[in-house]
Formats: sequence, C-alpha cells, structure tokens
Amino acid sequence: MRPEIVFLLLIPVVLALWAIATVNRFVRLREHMRESWSDIDVELKRRYDLIPNLVETVKGYASHEREVLERVVELRNRAAASQGTASSQGRDESALMGGLKQIFALAEAYPPLKADGQFRELQRQLAITEDRIAAARRFYNGNARTLNVLRESIPTNIIAGLMKVQPATFFEMDDDLERVVPRVGI
Repeated sequence: MRPEIVFLLLIPVVLALWAIATVNRFVRLREHMRESWSDIDVELKRRYDLIPNLVETVKGYASHEREVLERVVELRNRAAASQGTASSQGRDESALMGGLKQIFALAEAYPPLKADGQFRELQRQLAITEDRIAAARRFYNGNARTLNVLRESIPTNIIAGLMKVQPATFFEMDDDLERVVPRVGI
C-alpha cells in the first residue's frame, strides 16, 4: 500500500482516538468536580452542626443578644438548605460567616463567655472545620478551573460543545469574611 493512502487512513483513526481521550478527560473532570463538591458539603454540614451548640453556649451568657443569635440561626438554616450553584452557596456562606463574626464579637464583650471551656472548644472545632473547608474549596476551585480551561481551549472546545459541557462556577466567599473564625490560643 502506498504511504499516502496509509497516511490518509490514519488521520481518521488518530482523530477518533483523540476525541475518545478528550471525552474521557471531561468525564474524569466531572467526577472530580462531584467529589470535590462532596468534600466541601461534608465540612459545611459539620459547621452547620457546630453552630447551634455555639449559639446555645452564647445564649447562657448573653441572652439579651437574642436578635443576633436568631439571625445566625436563620443564616445557618438558609446556608444549610442552599442547593444552588457554587457561587450561590458562596453568597449564603458569606452571610453566615458575617453572622458568626457577630457572635465572636459578643464573646469579646463577655469575658466569662470567652473563658468558657465549652465555648473555647466549639471555637476550636469551628476553626478546624474552616481550615478543612478552605482546603476543600481550593481543591474544588482547581477542578473548576481545569474544566473551564479545557472547555474553552481549542480544539477541545469542539468536544465540549458536542457534550454540552457547562462552565463550572467557583466557590468563592467575600475576602473579608473568610477569616471570621479566630484562632484559639492556649
């Protein structure tokens, strides 16, 4: 067989193999996105479980601050019920972190609360959870970035269009609210 004919026959084979490999990359990235969002979800649920205990502890010392405590519970419930995109979840989480900031401000105003062992332990657990959320968020956002780059790059954008791959949204929070949970010193 002539080399030109072999070359012409190899072109569709190479293109088919490339298309299959690209589809598999998109499938793998989608699964990474699901896994990384699941990691965030686990840590967010852990945070949601800690918040009512924190609120109850603060109630014992600052019962007249009922409005702040009710607002935090409301924000926690809204964030826990959020089922939207990563960006809408980020907005709900930012609002919740703003509410937690108010609780920690209350602790500054009530030295006995700040010294309470249960409050300090809850604060420590919340700080650990926030670190885990930040790590999971970095992992998710890295996967989102990779998917978006692959989706927009030439020639993989052709396969993305055929697969109807949607752009991934990032899980972002307001910068000033990311560091709400103070570190607990010994």
